[in-house]
Amino acid sequence: MATATLARVVAVSNSGGLSPAGTVTLQPLVNQVDGAGNAVPQPQVFGCPYLRLQGGANAVILDPAVGDIGIAVFADRDISSVIATRAQANPGSRRRFDLSDGLYLGGVLNGTPSQYVQFNDGGITLTSPVAVTINAPQTTCTGALTVQGLLTYEDGMAGSGGTGAAAQISGNISVTGGNVTADGIDLKTHTHSGVQTGSGNTGGPQG
Repeated sequence: MATATLARVVAVSNSGGLSPAGTVTLQPLVNQVDGAGNAVPQPQVFGCPYLRLQGGANAVILDPAVGDIGIAVFADRDISSVIATRAQANPGSRRRFDLSDGLYLGGVLNGTPSQYVQFNDGGITLTSPVAVTINAPQTTCTGALTVQGLLTYEDGMAGSGGTGAAAQISGNISVTGGNVTADGIDLKTHTHSGVQTGSGNTGGPQG
């Protein structure tokens, strides 16, 4: 009678893409032992649905990965008909607490992540060694925003594939220890030619 155990993921139907929650193939990690004390590995569990944090159309897509260790539980009745139809159904057979009716609940006993969302008393940290992409028609940041590194606005840049929309800022802009450049003309040292009230160019901008 299978109830709950630790299992290792050996195959996954999904790989982090935008799709419905999938299934995993599991290898239960606690061996059986015969009468002579010899280890007998448990058989693999195929087509096991895994847990996804989801409510309606809102979800966190974090598919299991091969090598993960996690909790597997086993239903008290055959759940194959419900898995096939995603609706209320009679048991597919008379089996009970069988390895074939497993559900994978997620990781335990795994290593240190390199990409993560961290919650602690100091706040929330979002870390990615590659990139962070936000797809939204509107994003609002309340409070101060600090950018340590290059800030690039691509929507209006030539060849960027953007719509050409302008950046709009309500309020003052203060630049400390740097300069502002527009189409190769810098704010701190530019001069004006063709001045009608005198000859030559104007001097540089005054502080």
